[in-house]
Amino acid sequence: MKQRVISAVVLVAVCAACFPFEISRVLLIGVVGMLCAYEYLHNMKTIGIRCTEWVLYGYLAVELFLTLTHSGLMAYIAWFTIAVYLALFSGVLHREVSGRGALYTVAGLSYPCFPYALMMIISIRSRWLITFALGCLSCWTCDTFALFGGKLFGKHKLAPEVSPKKTVEGCLCGAVCSVLAGVIIYFISLRFTPIPFLPCVVTALASSTAGQIGDLAESLLKRYIGVKDFSNLIPGHGGFFDRTDSLMFSVPTAYLCLYLFGL
Repeated sequence: MKQRVISAVVLVAVCAACFPFEISRVLLIGVVGMLCAYEYLHNMKTIGIRCTEWVLYGYLAVELFLTLTHSGLMAYIAWFTIAVYLALFSGVLHREVSGRGALYTVAGLSYPCFPYALMMIISIRSRWLITFALGCLSCWTCDTFALFGGKLFGKHKLAPEVSPKKTVEGCLCGAVCSVLAGVIIYFISLRFTPIPFLPCVVTALASSTAGQIGDLAESLLKRYIGVKDFSNLIPGHGGFFDRTDSLMFSVPTAYLCLYLFGL
């Protein structure tokens, strides 16, 4: 427990130091994305799948550069398309990669690399703060209340083959209580740049739901690989993939919801 608390304090301190400034914010997200890519590639090797590592790292590195230079949308789309082509072509060039490795390289581009590219782009937008606040706070609130709700009311398993401990009742408790995050953000925003009440609440609910899907998606991947955690890079917490699986879904969802509300 002590190790877990120390790791959490260090991570919070690093985020608090980096997030106020655009360049450090983008760099932090990019580095964490590369660490998640490393964990993905390492675990693929353990089950005998050789991916093309330089495609994943190269994709994130170029996306980081495009983000810092505030490139246009077509540049991001074009680079992702090129990365997919390179991933597939690598299977032709390298016998160790072959077709299976090429397909898993494309899978790695889609998850976790693409969500991190999205978060880098979101982090330079004018509404980055409210987006990350809603995406993160709603997700953490949902996780907390889903845990307690599952213990108190849980009877029906949500996805027993993927995550045996998750229950329908727990997930519903988490989703409903995540609305509290939206309410909190709404009242905080009144002191700075006011955000309408409905967008805050709806975005919090949608983000927390997406976060739960992200958590299940990562559990599905871990079940397939046969591991409990993706790595031990964060003492007491597992890997960066384990700690950010929900955020990869919740933060982009928060941005999309706010965009649809015209914010």
